[in-house]
Amino acid sequence: MSMSTKSACLLTGAFGAAKGECMSTTTVAAPQSYRVPLIATAAIVLGALLIGVVFDANIGLLMIVGGLFGMVLYHAAFGFTSAWRVFITERRGRGLRAQMVMLAIAVVLFFPALGAGTLFGNEVSGFVAPIGISVLVGAFLFGVGMQLGGGCASGTLFTAGGGNARMLITLVFFIVGSVIGSAHFAWWQSLPAFQPVSLVNVAGVSGGIAISLVLFAAIAAFTWVMEKRRHGQLEQAPMVDKHGYERWLTGPWPLVAGAVALALLNFATLALAGRPWGITSAFALWGAKGFELVGGDVSQWGYWQSPGNAAALKASVWSDITTVMNVGIMLGALAAASLAGRFAPNFRIPLKSILAAVIGGILLGYGARLAFGCNIGAYFSGIASGSLHGWVWLVAAFAGNMFGVKLRPFFFAGVEGRKPTAKTC
Repeated sequence: MSMSTKSACLLTGAFGAAKGECMSTTTVAAPQSYRVPLIATAAIVLGALLIGVVFDANIGLLMIVGGLFGMVLYHAAFGFTSAWRVFITERRGRGLRAQMVMLAIAVVLFFPALGAGTLFGNEVSGFVAPIGISVLVGAFLFGVGMQLGGGCASGTLFTAGGGNARMLITLVFFIVGSVIGSAHFAWWQSLPAFQPVSLVNVAGVSGGIAISLVLFAAIAAFTWVMEKRRHGQLEQAPMVDKHGYERWLTGPWPLVAGAVALALLNFATLALAGRPWGITSAFALWGAKGFELVGGDVSQWGYWQSPGNAAALKASVWSDITTVMNVGIMLGALAAASLAGRFAPNFRIPLKSILAAVIGGILLGYGARLAFGCNIGAYFSGIASGSLHGWVWLVAAFAGNMFGVKLRPFFFAGVEGRKPTAKTC
């Protein structure tokens, strides 16, 4: 096995794919060079300094947090799309169990701060949204988009930043779908919905943590039982021939390490931004500003008439927290991919795969607007905030993934369409 094939198999293993499968992303291991990582790191640091001086120190720090998110996501190959696909098709649950670890740490950190309303002297609030038709439909569409687009919100960013040319197509149409979703947002919000419910408010901090931990344990146990029933034993973490400093610098990282790091970084986001990590609101903002550059007008759309969104539309994009963090994520992933010797974009993309990226991207963007967020804003940060809509999002999005998996053979040939080979998020 060549060095490039071996590293591809290691990264696939980190995603939780079936034993022996290799990634088909076609990045090729290259001799390690520190030039690109240094440039990416310098861009993060200089960007943080400039943004901190011009806008706000905390926003500047959040660019650094975004860079760390990108590095963690890439080196740990921490996936949502592939982890769910592997469980749906192969009943391998290692990725889902890692997500439960991440969520468990997050609620233990978040709930006391949200209950107090302050963290380190700053006001904080969670992502708590209504539960209605828009969430169900939006999360389902997002789930379908995950499997066709090849990634979720975080996965689209870190794989695009890491050199996956196809995911740049998904990202562009993710933005397009977000703008369309913002145009239809007011109508969807006119449909029946329950009021927002927070476990922190309903059950208290301790009660909310206890309920959440029981639910996480139940999901982890379910995946354990299903995997043992199908395979007789649990999948083992892949063997890695790098240790110590080298492994932490170039990857791949243990999946659980990624789960812990993501929870801690989301908590850092809560402390600095006053709210949890989110991704997709920036896509709607980028698309809206782009639409206005070519003569469009979104200011009369209901979504852009809320005070926060209206202010963001008028302000510099670099004053937007989510934008700054998203750029940081992509730069962090670029640095990580280069350190791993795997930054090698491949522009030979089959036409059907391009079509899937276009359709998937639009569904991802549209669904995220309807559902008050994505796998990060609604699922990770929503559940970490105690919002019941995060749990509803999980169920509806998982159903969408099940449907999306059925559609994959129409767009991806052979093994890529039928097997749970990890490609991105």
